[in-house]
Amino acid sequence: MRKDKQILIAGGAGFIGSHLCEAYLAEGAHVTCIDNTSTGRKQNIRQFIKEPNFSFHQVDICESLPAEVTKQKYDFILNLASPASPPKYQELAIETLLVGAIGTKNLLDLARRDNARFFHASTSEVYGDPTVHPQLESYYGNVNSYGPRAMYDEAKRFSEALIYVYRNKYGLSTGTARIFNTYGPGMDPEDGRVVSNFITQALAGKPLTIYGDGSQTRSFCYVDDLVKGIMKLAASDEEGPINLGNPSEFTVLELADQIIELAGTQSKLEHHPLPVNDPTQRQPNISKAKAKLAWEPRVSLHDGLGKTITYFRETLGISSY
Repeated sequence: MRKDKQILIAGGAGFIGSHLCEAYLAEGAHVTCIDNTSTGRKQNIRQFIKEPNFSFHQVDICESLPAEVTKQKYDFILNLASPASPPKYQELAIETLLVGAIGTKNLLDLARRDNARFFHASTSEVYGDPTVHPQLESYYGNVNSYGPRAMYDEAKRFSEALIYVYRNKYGLSTGTARIFNTYGPGMDPEDGRVVSNFITQALAGKPLTIYGDGSQTRSFCYVDDLVKGIMKLAASDEEGPINLGNPSEFTVLELADQIIELAGTQSKLEHHPLPVNDPTQRQPNISKAKAKLAWEPRVSLHDGLGKTITYFRETLGISSY
């Protein structure tokens, strides 16, 4: 269906973005990948560089888009350009805010020029530390707009509002996904999120860092499942926001136990204070995705972690026990 379509993926050298590049290329689409590589990694896309249907441009979407990008007319524009892990978006706090505002606007203007379908990767972080569980798209959230996580949460909330205005003022076709915790091969071992932290610590035989008592919950979606959901939403006429994530809920302690078992290590647990505004529970209600997109995740946490640990072993050069 997307054969010969022109697709622009902003943030395409990132974890999820690079998987999207691969999936669209496999369908015969022409993919233009842009990324400023502040958190995206060129190694994620190096296998595509010689593909005739693929091009990469190192671009900051907060600046004027260069001619080598704008000379093409696009059918789909997918915006995944933003730091996504707390250490990275706190280090790049101003850049995170600007990419959610100026960067999103620049891509929306390009989509408006081309009458392209615009997909935006929002986040479950717009729900903050939720008082409603599981989280429905109709829930307005419980977000601290003045705190150490605010730059990411508020950037994504602003971009959703901007997309709403463009859709209603200009009639632009837009689809917004609120993405929950995603993991899998291609993750940066140093991205600072719980799955990558636990795996790298376990493979090194170090204690796993548990913040708080470990009873806080998360829902983990394998990247292949997420990519299928994104592509379904991008190809549809659905507006969203639509939750994309795995509704299976696990405590952080349960996640740690699975990783220790699958990694075959003897790592212990080391408890640290809970970070400010860290959500105590996170679980998507995906009834809307099921009804509107006929989508739901298929890969279990056990199977997905096994594949991810294998990737980390290869990436870090660590042999199996």
